[in-house]
Amino acid sequence: MATPYFQFKQFTIWHDKCAMKVGTDGVLLGAWAEVPELSSCKENRRVLDVGTGSGLIALMLAQRFPVLIDGIDIDESAVLQAKENVKNSPFAEKINIYKQDFACMQYDSAANKMNCNQKYDLIVSNPPFYVEDTISGNGTRDAARHTSSLPFIDLIHNASSMLTDEGLFTVIIPAVAASDFISLCVMNRLYLRRRLDIRTTETKEPKRTMLEFSRKITDTNSYVLSLRNKNNELSEEYKALTKDFYL
Repeated sequence: MATPYFQFKQFTIWHDKCAMKVGTDGVLLGAWAEVPELSSCKENRRVLDVGTGSGLIALMLAQRFPVLIDGIDIDESAVLQAKENVKNSPFAEKINIYKQDFACMQYDSAANKMNCNQKYDLIVSNPPFYVEDTISGNGTRDAARHTSSLPFIDLIHNASSMLTDEGLFTVIIPAVAASDFISLCVMNRLYLRRRLDIRTTETKEPKRTMLEFSRKITDTNSYVLSLRNKNNELSEEYKALTKDFYL
């Protein structure tokens, strides 16, 4: 039986009620994403975590930065679990969790609604990416894993509309989808700023890519990260990236 929770240094993530469990992708994104330094005297930088799931990335960013974070997900069970994880963490005052479909942008009219006019300094997402021919029949899990629940074009278009002028948009996606994703971002006036290709070992092709976009055209800093070394041990680079989180 899988462990129902994952213990990090400063918080615990329960994921027994979530379709998607704590995994390497989320940890990598939470450790790598950056909140921009702003030229304005804005008091609070704001972050939107799209598809927050258990709240993992939101909590990682809350640990790293003095920010206010909104986490959204379409799955009721995930929302309830993320709220509990946030409530039981040291960062409860920095994070709000909402049941929200980012694809359709239909904001709830209830008292606990999001502000649909809110702009964000960082929009971060570990989006669903499996194609329809791998659908399992488990509706909740499929919604969390498949592009049909949040097509890349909708994610990119809506992120662009909700990003501040100096904001960043950061995702982790399959490496094979990176070129198309970058092209879609350019069509929405979002330009690649940083790229990290992730491979299991030095002899493997990258399976995941983390991409960071801004509204300004700049030189792109590109790197490669191997999760394990030739002895199949966790690499020093991976340990350095995640050292503030793993026990």
